[in-house]
Amino acid sequence: MRLLGRLDELRGIDWEEAIADGTFAPAKKGGAAVGNTKKGKGTKLMLMIESRRGTPLSLDVASANKAEVNLIEPLVEHRVLPRSPKRLMYDRAADSDPLRERLAAQKIELICHHRSNRKKPPTQDGRAARRLKRRYRVERSISWLFNNRRLVVRYEHYDHLFLGFATLACVMQLLYKF
Repeated sequence: MRLLGRLDELRGIDWEEAIADGTFAPAKKGGAAVGNTKKGKGTKLMLMIESRRGTPLSLDVASANKAEVNLIEPLVEHRVLPRSPKRLMYDRAADSDPLRERLAAQKIELICHHRSNRKKPPTQDGRAARRLKRRYRVERSISWLFNNRRLVVRYEHYDHLFLGFATLACVMQLLYKF
């Protein structure tokens, strides 16, 4: 937290927009925050980064059988610093009008493509969606986190240990960049 706080003081974090995504990690020993899916038992690792340098801002662990649209708000709430981004970019999994309204109440604009089976009229035009071309940065950050073998497969029974190892991987990634 001190490292990110110091980086924020030096204006090294861009609070204009953040990018978030989730990924699946199979869990071999079960435990808390493990759910059954088509891929087997597992955990979702949710990551939010700032869009300019890919600095990790928030990290969360949840059961894999929960929908990602329900995990975005806890991810935003678990950010390390008290500030929040003005825009949050996500993939189609976040296309939900109630989620947009709840994030708008926190003064965060959600930018994501609409699902193909959307019944209601579109809530945004294509201009905001052009920003999504930078979403590769969160995928890249997740792949860098998965260079740490401990995160590829979850062997910990307790979810706070797995979250601790993921946080340590984020700190190492932050130190490599700066």
